[in-house]
Amino acid sequence: MAKAIGLVSAVCILALATLAQSHSNNVFSIAGKVYCDPCRVQFQHQFSQNLPGTVVKLSCSDILTKKVTYSVVGVTDKTGYYDLRFEGDLRNNICEVSVLKSPKPECSEKMSKVESSRIKYIGNGKEHSNILYANPIGLMTKGVLPKCIGVENFDKV
Repeated sequence: MAKAIGLVSAVCILALATLAQSHSNNVFSIAGKVYCDPCRVQFQHQFSQNLPGTVVKLSCSDILTKKVTYSVVGVTDKTGYYDLRFEGDLRNNICEVSVLKSPKPECSEKMSKVESSRIKYIGNGKEHSNILYANPIGLMTKGVLPKCIGVENFDKV
């Protein structure tokens, strides 16, 4: 009787582990950062600063119908990085992270080149990471700081 209970327990544990594994394949972490460009050159450079406390939104839409299938709002941490959770099937979605609100009014102007970051998951049926990294999103100051003279000639970071 004890062996039968042990066997049933083992089968139940394996079934739960399999269920947890299959569920975890549909939970993704979308990670990235938001930075401030005080030089208004629209790329990261030596004077760029990460923006903690920025409100960001992940919005996913069906590739064919263009209908929004998933949306979540988050805030960047003390280092300017965010980690947003997506639950569902990414294969038929295009997701985009955008800034809703800057914590610094003096650095709240959206860039034309990096206003948002688009994510398209391409699964190949093999093992994959459940973490997807988005390109950095930049915001600009309203004016150019004096220390920025010549920054456009620097190599991009």
